[in-house]
Amino acid sequence: MAAARREGPSADGPGTDADVDANVRALLLLMPRLVGRAKRMPVPEELRSFALAPRHLSMLAYLVFDGPMTVNELAGRLEVAPTTVSLMVGELSRKGILERREDEADRRRRIVSVTERRSAAVSAWLSRGALAWRRALAPLTPAERRLVVTTLRTYERTVEELGE
Repeated sequence: MAAARREGPSADGPGTDADVDANVRALLLLMPRLVGRAKRMPVPEELRSFALAPRHLSMLAYLVFDGPMTVNELAGRLEVAPTTVSLMVGELSRKGILERREDEADRRRRIVSVTERRSAAVSAWLSRGALAWRRALAPLTPAERRLVVTTLRTYERTVEELGE
């Protein structure tokens, strides 16, 4: 980066290299703080012994916010293979966090849900992050919200590509 770009947003206006660089610097400072805060979100006492990983949180979030669904539906939302979700569901079922039951409409299908016993703890854990995102996104227009999500997805994908 040139020295002129290190001074912050330029008079050249939004979209200029200097403006983009200033925002990159701001995000490079912000992202570690966001990750640090997320890691410090206290896990409810009754869930601490289960060693839940970030991949579990995404699945639990879908089940809490969108309700019970099939392994294939979860796989589609999580953008992973159904076998991966099936393994995670099996793991969390053995721990008593998730349960699988027959679909009343099609007995060949299994519906996955958070167990009644763990539902309150899982919901409490996820609700702080959901509330923070709701407050951050609510003032934005639908197009701006989509832009935020699209930008974060692009960032994630690019970091993964650059790491390969």
